[in-house]
Amino acid sequence: MLTQREFEPGPDIMSNGNSQSLSDLEYRIALLRENIAELTEQAAGYSGAGDEERNADRIAQQSEQLDALIKERDALLGQ
Repeated sequence: MLTQREFEPGPDIMSNGNSQSLSDLEYRIALLRENIAELTEQAAGYSGAGDEERNADRIAQQSEQLDALIKERDALLGQ
């Protein structure tokens, strides 16, 4: 599974200091999508209720993070 890299502020950072640059958001969105795909593949290969529950929890957590980043990106783009 991929891990998030440390982000350096880019030239398109918003002035309030809380928003990330669009390129950083796009990178993190792609990373989460890839992680979710990998977790889904792993879940298909595992058996046992404990493994299934753990994978479902991890997929749900990654999906929540993805949704939050997409909302942040859409707000940044004014959509």
